[in-house]
Amino acid sequence: MHKQKAEISENPAKRLKPAYAIIPVILGLGVTGYLLYNEFNPSAFDAINFTWLSVFWLLVAAILMIGRDIGYSLRLMVLSEGKFRFWKALRVIMLWEFTSAITPSAIGGTSVAIIYVNKEGLNLGNSSALVMITSFLDEIYFVAMFPLLILFAGYHNLFEISSVPGAAKELITFSIVGYSLKFLWVLALIYGLFFNPRGLKWLILLIFKLPILRRWKHGANRAGTDIISSSKVYRNKPLSFWVKAFLFTFLSWSSRFFVVNAILMAFFGVGNNLLIFARQLVMWIMMLVSPTPGGSGFAEFVFTRYLSEFIPVDASLLVSVAVAMAFLWRLISYYPYLVVGSFIFPRWINRHFVRKT
Repeated sequence: MHKQKAEISENPAKRLKPAYAIIPVILGLGVTGYLLYNEFNPSAFDAINFTWLSVFWLLVAAILMIGRDIGYSLRLMVLSEGKFRFWKALRVIMLWEFTSAITPSAIGGTSVAIIYVNKEGLNLGNSSALVMITSFLDEIYFVAMFPLLILFAGYHNLFEISSVPGAAKELITFSIVGYSLKFLWVLALIYGLFFNPRGLKWLILLIFKLPILRRWKHGANRAGTDIISSSKVYRNKPLSFWVKAFLFTFLSWSSRFFVVNAILMAFFGVGNNLLIFARQLVMWIMMLVSPTPGGSGFAEFVFTRYLSEFIPVDASLLVSVAVAMAFLWRLISYYPYLVVGSFIFPRWINRHFVRKT
């Protein structure tokens, strides 16, 4: 068997271009515009009170997004065992988020992230391992938090939508299926990473020999190889290593979910912050299956339906105000990655690929 090269030669610019950033913007603004066109009520502006307290909470929302990126960067520093300094880790995160923002949510930026990590100084095996472990930690967060939030928030509160009667059953079914898949994947990764990586790769390849899955067998083979690489690098790490990595994972995801809480507090002083937080976790599971880049359009639509009941305005104004809040949410939590990535990505490509050719 030939050895893997220590460095990847594929230029990610062949798959991604900064111009692709315009696609999710068009989709997001298109859905926002459509919802406003059908539901807009000029009186909605009177229901939004902008005060100095609004400025404070919007700053909190921005700080939470910064905290998310800091958490991700610190996690990358831990997983690379100090090979990445903070600014290098942050650059990788910005590139990674840009890639995720312009690719469908179900695909994400994982495959290209291996290239980013590799070109920033880790060999191919360690790059694949690091990206695999970040995915593993993210899944652990969801698997751990979902039942806890159901316990504390209550599943009726989590899934009942007053504006959409009868939606609870579908949401519960969707969430159980999504959670079950995540839970089974986490169990498989634990088995593969810490006990029998080659056995898990064999099982994955066996499953992907089925006719309905055969078209993805090459990707399954790469995933199996990544699991073996990850196991070699991480299986004997001390407990303190995993505690630090998960704490930074917890910081990152929790900061992301609290952004909506801060935005709603900016204008309405809402209660039920735990329930709002919990619903965002469920909403994120929905967004993972979105076929649009970064969930654009789909995210705005789900926000207006799933979180609108926490906006205390008259029913005739609710959709208009909810659409405005959804746009503000994406403006703070999503569009900045498109802007920053559009500047960083071409320069990074030029430094690592163009000058070498």
